[in-house]
Amino acid sequence: MKKILFFPLLRMPSGHHQVADAISGYLKSRNSEIICKKIDLLSEWNPMMESFITKTYLKWIHHFPRNYAWVYKQMAYKSSSNRSYKYYEFLFLKKMKRIICEETPDLIICTHAFPSYFLSRLKMQNQCKIPVINIYTDFFINDVWGREGVDYHFVPSKTTKMELLKKEGISEDQVFVTGIPTDEHFDEVLNIEKKNSSCHVLISGGSIGLGNISDLLKQNKDSEVEYFVLCGKNKKLYQKLKKLNCKNIHPLSYISSRERMNELYSKADAIITKPGGVTISEALKKGLPIFIHSALPGQEEINLKILNELKLVNELNDQQLLEDQITGFFRNKLLTDQFNESIYAYLNDIKAGKAADISKFIRCLIDRDDKTELKRDFIRLDQEII
Repeated sequence: MKKILFFPLLRMPSGHHQVADAISGYLKSRNSEIICKKIDLLSEWNPMMESFITKTYLKWIHHFPRNYAWVYKQMAYKSSSNRSYKYYEFLFLKKMKRIICEETPDLIICTHAFPSYFLSRLKMQNQCKIPVINIYTDFFINDVWGREGVDYHFVPSKTTKMELLKKEGISEDQVFVTGIPTDEHFDEVLNIEKKNSSCHVLISGGSIGLGNISDLLKQNKDSEVEYFVLCGKNKKLYQKLKKLNCKNIHPLSYISSRERMNELYSKADAIITKPGGVTISEALKKGLPIFIHSALPGQEEINLKILNELKLVNELNDQQLLEDQITGFFRNKLLTDQFNESIYAYLNDIKAGKAADISKFIRCLIDRDDKTELKRDFIRLDQEII
């Protein structure tokens, strides 16, 4: 039996957990003897502190978004040679080392920057010999992620790959453009044409239902557009939309089934969402035009900037009717052609991120086979132009 440890962060539903679960699913479907285990470093250190930090984080971004964005950029995004994480090393480095000694994994996969940083420190101190992979869950790489000592990097785009090669001096055979991995259910042939005679639109606020969704729909009752609203675990939003009793607004409570989500994607003509890495990646793989209703401070604001540059999303204007913006997009051939061109270019860039290729590479690592040929194949996929 081989064991792989996954390190997301915090226990609340997030893209970090979804990516870890997706990779775990790739492996388990192809080899039942592989043990995949998720560990939250904060919970292992102090469960009560993890719960406190989660609640504080959610309240912080809700009540003081600008302050959170400023702190995030100062602590994790504005490169600074004077920044130090020594205090965090003092608190968590020994705990990370103890976890590794107790679990004795064959491979470690980080889907969050925080544990990646500590593993990088241990690797540089020759206190960890186990291969480590960073799998990035946003469309950029913040400053906290470990670089030195990390064996492989699965990055979201060619731009982020070039940053690691040029700015960090990481070898090309360690970096692969895989996109942000998603559940295998979403890896289907694209169909960007409008699917329905009427317009079916998914609206998502993430797993906890954040965003100004109720305000967004106020002026769209009884329109020709059918809205299917993913409320996540936001029960207040679900009840609020139910009380509207509108025939074209359909609130949906938290959906954990990837099969059910895939069905909803397949029936939709477009999605309105926040710029979270995983949701955006799922929508892109399903060929859905993406409209952004809001962005959380910090990470999502940076994601939005990058996605706009790639011409992969459309920002909604709250001064215009939502229905007009959605239907206007589909009636504008210039806009739809531009989106088709952008999405095909992006998906061509991330062709090394197919479930079969990622799982094959990981299985090779944990089996300790000769990796030369596999690396060559992965690099070919990464560089080949269709």
